[in-house]
Amino acid sequence: MVLPAARYDAWYRTGRGTWIGETEFGLLWRALAPRAGERLLDVGCGTGWFARRFMQLGVPVVGLDPDRSALAFARDAGLAACVAGRAERLPFADASFDLAMAVTSLCFARDEAAALREMLRVTRRRLALGLLNRYSLLYLEKGRAGGTGGYRGARWHSAGELRAALSALPIRNLRLQSAIFLPGGGPIARCFERCLPRALPLGAFLLVSADVGPPAGETPAAGH
Repeated sequence: MVLPAARYDAWYRTGRGTWIGETEFGLLWRALAPRAGERLLDVGCGTGWFARRFMQLGVPVVGLDPDRSALAFARDAGLAACVAGRAERLPFADASFDLAMAVTSLCFARDEAAALREMLRVTRRRLALGLLNRYSLLYLEKGRAGGTGGYRGARWHSAGELRAALSALPIRNLRLQSAIFLPGGGPIARCFERCLPRALPLGAFLLVSADVGPPAGETPAAGH
């Protein structure tokens, strides 16, 4: 994490940070649609802001991150289940969680493909990935030439690339949405956010969600 944990988390309590965080959380909540008692893994949880929002609504969450200072902050803020580790080698057994999410953390992973395979391995039902959109105003502002500030070194994606890359994976009902079309967060930005369709792939935040495992009522074939 580029910023100190406390400063990073405090950004979500600013007017712009609260708006962006709650907008992204709303997409994640609807995409994952947690059922009673389901466990959620947050890969690259950082200070646990998104994990704590799920916890507030009754979802048991385990947060994983390689940054121990961020995890210490997350624990102090109320995320008791925190594990130090990397996305590319998750320290969990197969199908340990009903749900899994990664909120822009895979954009900084050393091996994004390996991290995604690991997330699929430990997830039973549904997956959601929040990623940075290369075809967005935020990319023009913060992402070019290697990125600036907290976006330095980030990997940016396009909707087309994601659909092609994910088509070969064992997932179903792939859905792609976007949000934060005008990242400034002012009144005009908030108005646009309410009016523009989520299917328009031009928001700074790209959300990919999909079902994991066999369809309901089916079991894997022998030997799989």
